[in-house]
Amino acid sequence: MLEFLASRWQDILRFIAEIYIISFCFYRLWLFIRGTRAVHLVKGLVFLIVFAFLAKILGLNTINLILRYLGAVAVIAFVVLFQPELRRGLARLGENPLFSSSWKEEEVIVEIVKSANFLSRKKVGALIALERDIGLRNYVETGVEMDSRVSSEILNSIFMPNTPLHDGAVIIQGERIAAAGCLLPLAESPDMIRVMGTRHLAAIGLTEETDAAAVVVSEETGAISVGIGGKLTRDLDGATLQKFLLNIYSSSPRKGKKTYFWQRKIKVADEKTTI
Repeated sequence: MLEFLASRWQDILRFIAEIYIISFCFYRLWLFIRGTRAVHLVKGLVFLIVFAFLAKILGLNTINLILRYLGAVAVIAFVVLFQPELRRGLARLGENPLFSSSWKEEEVIVEIVKSANFLSRKKVGALIALERDIGLRNYVETGVEMDSRVSSEILNSIFMPNTPLHDGAVIIQGERIAAAGCLLPLAESPDMIRVMGTRHLAAIGLTEETDAAAVVVSEETGAISVGIGGKLTRDLDGATLQKFLLNIYSSSPRKGKKTYFWQRKIKVADEKTTI
C-alpha cells in the first residue's frame, strides 16, 4: 500500500513538473513573439488547427487531405519567412545568463551612456529604445533595419541634425542596433502632451505598451531622461544613467552576483524627478 501511494505521489509530482515546464516554455515563447510578425502566424495556425479539427469531426476528407499537405509546406514556409526571428531567438538563448555573463549588456550600456553624454553636450535630440523580454519587431519594421553593433560613434552619427534618420528612434536588440528612424507610439495623456516634446511622449508611450527602456536626450535643454514602465525619470547625468540602466539589465557590480532574467527588478533613482 505504501509503495502504491509513493508511486502515485511520484506520478503526480512528475505531472505537475511537466505542466510547469511546458507552461513556462509557452510563456517565454509568447513573450518572445509578442510584438513581432510571428503573432499573426500563430493566430493563423490556431485557426487552421481548429478548422482541421472540425473538418475531421464532420468527415470532410478532401479538406483534411489538403490541410495535411498544407501543414507540411507550412513548416518550410515558417523557416524561410521567419529566419531573422529564429536566428535572433537562438542568439538570445546563447546570451541567457545561464550560459554567459552580462558583460555584453554592460558594454552596450557604456556605449549608450557615452553617446547620451556627447549628444547632451551638443544639445542634439535622441531617442534610444532598448528591447527586453517583449519583442519590438513591429516598431523595427517602421524604420530602416541596420543590424549593426552598438557604438557611441554610430549612435552619434544617426542623431546628428540633417541626417536621414535623426528624427526617429533607434531600437537596440541585445547587443545590436536593429533599426533607426523608427516610429514609436505616443503617450496620450493630455497633461503630458502639454509639457513634453514628441521624443519624451514616444518614450512613455513605448514603455507603457512594452517592458522596453527608452533613453531620451532633449533637443532644447540637453537633459537626459529614461522611460520605463510608462514613467519618465528626468535630468540624469552620465553616471546616474549608467547605474539606472545597469539596475534594469544586470546586478550591481558591487554585489558580485548575477541577476537572471526572471529575477530582474527595476529600481528608480530616488533623488531624481519621476513623472
